[in-house]
Amino acid sequence: MTEPETHTLETSGCVICYDVRKAEGSGSPILLMIGSPMDAGGFTALAGHFPDRTVVTYDPRGIGRSTRAEGAGESTPEQHADDLHRLIDVLGGGPVDVFASSGGAVNALALVARHPEQVRTLVAHEPPAAQVLPDREQALAAVVDIRRTYEQSGFGPAMVKFIAVTGLRGEIPDGFADRPVASPAEFGLPADDDGSRDDPLFKQNLMTSTHYEHDFDALRAASTRIVVGVGAESEGEMAHRAGLAVAERLGTKPVVFPSHHGGFLGDEFGMKGDPVAFAVTLRQVLTEEQ
Repeated sequence: MTEPETHTLETSGCVICYDVRKAEGSGSPILLMIGSPMDAGGFTALAGHFPDRTVVTYDPRGIGRSTRAEGAGESTPEQHADDLHRLIDVLGGGPVDVFASSGGAVNALALVARHPEQVRTLVAHEPPAAQVLPDREQALAAVVDIRRTYEQSGFGPAMVKFIAVTGLRGEIPDGFADRPVASPAEFGLPADDDGSRDDPLFKQNLMTSTHYEHDFDALRAASTRIVVGVGAESEGEMAHRAGLAVAERLGTKPVVFPSHHGGFLGDEFGMKGDPVAFAVTLRQVLTEEQ
């Protein structure tokens, strides 16, 4: 694998920045690694475990090095899917293999529902698809409260509630938003509101990703092999439970990956997983018979 080459791609209302790590002579499809709101930096450790494959990472619109038009509103899974569609076209049209994490898994499922011919295998790791949870009403209400807290009080208080919701084991109870929460300072988060309201998670992607309604008829009919992944250490958490629910709707069996929701991470974001073991499982999934 060579050092990453950085490129840009102008799409609808944004300029996407992406990196290509070439593996000369590889006979395997391009491996596209995506997240949201995680940018390309989150996949550095995982990409390093696939030196025999050309790996492409990117910064989603409005995140990291990728820009959006001034005054743009929320980013939707449909927009992200269109960006990915155009990116794969530039890379040769596919079919590519995709490893997609969290909100990136939501966006990748939206891509496959529209352009299955571009993706050979999709590994969708813990998509936060709250719409398919048995406790969907409570889950969606909790997300709405996080967004409302962000608009009213800023990043720190919103992140405290985000941690409480995403880390909860089991179904979200009624009135969860009314429970007392810790101070942002207890998490090392800013307690003061700096007045900014442009956070990629809370402003751009939180609502649209969790509230997105997937086209399961299209996904079940797709030529793409879809594998849903869940973390061994995140059992009971919302994204893990949503992954199980998505797999059930697809009529497939989920694959358990080592570690937690960010199990592929190295030291990129202070949430270290087990990228070595994670890469082994991912490679096994990608090399299974189609």
